Amino acid sequence: MNTYQNGIDDQSRHAMLKGQAQILQYIYSVLDGMAIRCCVELRIADIIKHRGRPATLSEIATDIDSPSINIDGLGRLMRFLVSRKVFDQYSDGNGDKEMVYSLNHCSKWLLCDTDMTLAPLVMMRTDPVFVSPLHLMSQSIRQGGSTFKKTHGKELFDFCRFNSEFNKVFNEGMACTAKITTDAIMSSYKNGFLELKGRMVDVGGGIGMAMSEIVKAYPHLDGINFDLPHVISTAPTYEGVTHVAGDMFKAIPPAETIFMKWILHDWGDNDCIKILKNCRKALASKTGKLIIVEIVQMPMGDDIFDDTRLTYDLVMFSHFSSGRERSESEWTKLLVEGGFRRHNVIKTQALQSIIEAFPQ
Repeated sequence: MNTYQNGIDDQSRHAMLKGQAQILQYIYSVLDGMAIRCCVELRIADIIKHRGRPATLSEIATDIDSPSINIDGLGRLMRFLVSRKVFDQYSDGNGDKEMVYSLNHCSKWLLCDTDMTLAPLVMMRTDPVFVSPLHLMSQSIRQGGSTFKKTHGKELFDFCRFNSEFNKVFNEGMACTAKITTDAIMSSYKNGFLELKGRMVDVGGGIGMAMSEIVKAYPHLDGINFDLPHVISTAPTYEGVTHVAGDMFKAIPPAETIFMKWILHDWGDNDCIKILKNCRKALASKTGKLIIVEIVQMPMGDDIFDDTRLTYDLVMFSHFSSGRERSESEWTKLLVEGGFRRHNVIKTQALQSIIEAFPQ
């Protein structure tokens, strides 16, 4: 065998070894999410923040306040999270052997005692209710239907209606992302909100977090938070926001502006068109505007959210019978059939883009 052939064989062996490492990484990446859930459950980020300085492992263990703390397990968890760059670790500078752990731009999103947090989303997405259906993905591909319904016997929203404990977990997870996304939207769409007048209805607005933030920033708007009765029943009171219970498939309260954030991706094309037609009927005049906040799938590039956008389409496939993320051409088709002839896509510093849609 000549040198050239040996070189090809070496390259092939290296490629196979790299492929093995890649598959192993994917297999065990489930531990990434569960380790972050463990971190939130133990409130490790909050413990470090409350001390006002980097904390040693023994200090974190003390503040977890358990009579039988497994400090070895805690240390292994922290080593893993440091390797994933969730926390920073370094010497305390006093010559002691014990290392200290500090918050960074990643772990600050895991704080439970702050407004801008992903901690409730961590708890929602790693909840057994959401995780267990993923085992049936191959069945959904073979037979159709959502993995969620195959596992729990009901579609997601029906399950929430009859399971108050998970409904609370779900609503809190959605509320925390609503706040983050709404902040990005208002940053990218300042003039758009300033130009609006009258009533603004948030269709499928959950417990009203998004509408409360919009009205707080733009008090000239009359905010209506519209969702199913079991969702509205858990909604807190917000100044400037009226909660209205109803069904978007039947009718939507009349308004000058309709706002929908991460709603249409839950539904198939025919259902989306029904909702869009009801939006069109609800707009007070032909000068009304529909503001949609959704993922717009684009070719993979260098955007920091590209990979998550792609992954999210599998989330929709798993948890909803007809849910999906869509490209701009797919959005255009739905909007036209729903009665909206013109639209603009505005990118934001978030997973989602803003789609402005106009009846004429």
